[in-house]
Amino acid sequence: MKKKLLCMFMATAMTVSLLAGCGNSSADTGSTASDTAAADTAAADTTASGGGKVGVAMPTKDLQRWNQDGDNMKSELEAAGYEVDLQYAANDIATQVSQIENMINSGCQLLVIASIDGDSLGTVLEQAKEKDIPVIAYDRLIMNSDAVSYYATFDNYMVGTKQGEYIRDQLDLENAAGPFNIELVTGDPGDNNARYFFGGAMDVLQPYIDAGKLVVKSGQTDFETVATANWSTETAQARMDAIISANYADGTKLDAVLCSNDSTALGVENSLEANYTGDWPIITGQDCDIANVKNMIAGKQSMSIFKDTRTLASKVVEMVDAIMKGGEAPVNDTETYDNGTGVIPSYLCEPVFADVNNYKELLVDSGYYAESDLQ
Repeated sequence: MKKKLLCMFMATAMTVSLLAGCGNSSADTGSTASDTAAADTAAADTTASGGGKVGVAMPTKDLQRWNQDGDNMKSELEAAGYEVDLQYAANDIATQVSQIENMINSGCQLLVIASIDGDSLGTVLEQAKEKDIPVIAYDRLIMNSDAVSYYATFDNYMVGTKQGEYIRDQLDLENAAGPFNIELVTGDPGDNNARYFFGGAMDVLQPYIDAGKLVVKSGQTDFETVATANWSTETAQARMDAIISANYADGTKLDAVLCSNDSTALGVENSLEANYTGDWPIITGQDCDIANVKNMIAGKQSMSIFKDTRTLASKVVEMVDAIMKGGEAPVNDTETYDNGTGVIPSYLCEPVFADVNNYKELLVDSGYYAESDLQ
């Protein structure tokens, strides 16, 4: 990779040098052996010192966490000496494809991509592969493309297991008689992470469902049925409205709702606020969005998985720096994440959960939020 990148930089430097020397005199090439050598040395020095252009493609600004991810990534990469092209695609696949094409054609030497749909980028990433541009899939695994070099994320299966374990422990399922009523809400079916979140949680909860200690009164338990397109708050709210109307309008108690992230949890909470008269159920979430942390403080959401995007951004900067200098990125998982073309070397950060007991320590004392943000 180092040789390929170096060759590209050398070719670019030589071309710029030649064009700069082509003045009004056709006899003056403006390029000497010493000039070429100097340009080659400058290109090599740029690579070795961490310079270069990095494209960062984020899916949307509609969810708070992606704004934080993008800002953290841009800030840390620039501090490390890189030029950054940061783009948001408004959850539109065609827009993201176009943005990535522009990054490839505008001289980006490495791409960091949080995909909208993990299966939608194969064609455009072929262009990156043809130009020897490494690709780091960011937080969402890009599927069915051998152009993906690395994957950086939090341990998404662990996210789900922590959510499931929280429900298990809060309901004391090991000891309590039950039965307890639970409903299930997960994320976008095009986001491969949603399957890991849901799978991790259900590996904890399914035995209690099978034993009858947990009851899904709506009967909606398979991934396709409980998935929420675009992780939409409004879609989750509409589905929960229907579930409450059909199953809980008569005063039946709802004990828990597994929500894979905060935007879907917010939809559930909005629906409960409008339609449900019983005690608030246990509600899980993920991302510690400000609105959800406020609901946590108010007793309307029980927990949210905290994935400190500063940690992930720092790790990705390490990975970028290693690749751009001709080395291999640090990874800690080479077995789990197969994107359909093979296992993608990955770095997994460990998530933790925040609830009313520890949110100040995790979110405020760490500087992630100011206390005024949560008031």
